[in-house]
Amino acid sequence: MTARHSPRSQTQRLPALLAGATLVLALAGCQTPPPPAPPSLATLLEQPAERALAAGLVDYDEGAFDRAQANFETAIRQRLRDPHDAAVAHKHLAFIACAFNRPADCETQFQAAFVSDPGFHLSDSEIGHPIWGPVYRRVAAARAAAQKRP
Repeated sequence: MTARHSPRSQTQRLPALLAGATLVLALAGCQTPPPPAPPSLATLLEQPAERALAAGLVDYDEGAFDRAQANFETAIRQRLRDPHDAAVAHKHLAFIACAFNRPADCETQFQAAFVSDPGFHLSDSEIGHPIWGPVYRRVAAARAAAQKRP
């Protein structure tokens, strides 16, 4: 046997149904839209700064450090669009400077990497490198100490 609802009981349930529907709509409005798709590699490489960064990374991996340095400097000068990319360029310039016994330049490049991207950090294996690891740790510690000051 099914229960029948009188028009009065349906009217009494209406506020609860409206509240439930409002809650569902409100929660649906809280959903975060998906992030925009990153640009394609081909699109990025049409940009001179990004193309110079990519060339610098290839040169660096091949051990062509003079060319890599020139490409990283070009990428920075032409204003990379992404702060992380600028930090990567500065990081590699720091590695090159440290490897060629230019500690002041190495330190300057690490500082510039932090300025470009405040979330900049090296991987554990990079931090452990005997040449640039100590310079990075010194710059990172000085930056952390400066941020703690009022």
